[in-house]
Amino acid sequence: MKTLLALLMLPAICLALPQIELKPVISSGLSAPIGLTHAGNDSNGGRLFINEQVGRIRIYKPNSHTLLSTPFLDISGRIRSGGERGLLGLAFHPDYRHNGYFYVHYSSNGSTCGAASGDTVISRFKVSASNPDIADPGSEVCILTVSQPYSNHNGGQIAFGPDHYLYIGLGDGGSGGDPQNHGQDRNTLLGKILRIDVDGGTPYAIPANNPFVGQAGMREEIWAWGLRNPWRFSFDRQTGDLWIGDVGQSSWEEIDLQPAASGGGENYGWSCMEGTHVFDNSKPNCPPANPVSPVIEYGHSPECSVTGGYRYRGNHYPDLEGIYFFGDYCSGVIWGATASGGNWLVETAHDGPFGLTTFGEDSQGEIYVIYGNEVFMIMILGAIFADGFE
Repeated sequence: MKTLLALLMLPAICLALPQIELKPVISSGLSAPIGLTHAGNDSNGGRLFINEQVGRIRIYKPNSHTLLSTPFLDISGRIRSGGERGLLGLAFHPDYRHNGYFYVHYSSNGSTCGAASGDTVISRFKVSASNPDIADPGSEVCILTVSQPYSNHNGGQIAFGPDHYLYIGLGDGGSGGDPQNHGQDRNTLLGKILRIDVDGGTPYAIPANNPFVGQAGMREEIWAWGLRNPWRFSFDRQTGDLWIGDVGQSSWEEIDLQPAASGGGENYGWSCMEGTHVFDNSKPNCPPANPVSPVIEYGHSPECSVTGGYRYRGNHYPDLEGIYFFGDYCSGVIWGATASGGNWLVETAHDGPFGLTTFGEDSQGEIYVIYGNEVFMIMILGAIFADGFE
């Protein structure tokens, strides 16, 4: 088995992480927020964009500590929401400042893009010409639709990589145990991370160096495979490494790490494997050849569902530099992972409540976390910003 790095989550290992606290940012006014991001080199005050599951994108302006009442975009009439469906992902084009394009990942209610109800839709919208805080709901351009056989394991994250290609996380299609073996089938987009060029064709092009280009019986959009439900992934803004939080089935949650130098094509093993453990070797293509092991895994009880996060690259807290923060939906705990001697060692950074849905990052590299309907920023205990905001 190909192993990138080893990890044992042992409480006896003391990494002496800086003591952190969560600074309340938004305490009211949101409904089921499940994503938070920024618009890159934003010329409008470093706004935060928060997607609500029902189909709205909201704007928070840090400079005035204001959550705008009018949504940036409201497409709730096009979305099937509830459970693991809804407006699941949001990403701004690297040249958003000039072209005004942003991309969304949502579950269709059957009214758009030729998708059936419950199917995945990836589409593009554009900001309005008259108001930078309002998008044009009529500007939708359908990029990609994917049939979903069940209601769960839709994935969710979309993000532009350092290469300016759009990466899309899709789960294995749902039910339990991947009954259709999508994770190990490269002729389907389910159970994968995709990589497409939204600028090179209509509606998109396949990057020439994608790992399965020109290979018969394989979808050329695939960048990585063998995933169960990559709910949240992120790129390290300093190194370009790709961190993937893949939600487990019955026993193990995992964090996978793809180095920036990778040419893609990694098989993370699902559903033959769950983390480093055999799940079902009776399926076709099992056991997999050279699966890539997670760099972090942990068992259930009381945890149940990993939420991938970000490696800290902000300016306010130098002592947090390089720590990878991630958490768990059920226990609410936030962990910090630190590189040490070729391993990633993990220590509890914060004990939170139930319902840790997502992490986010602002344009300056500061990290945010959402519990329930509230947004917090990760900060060192007792720290004060240079501008007086504490």
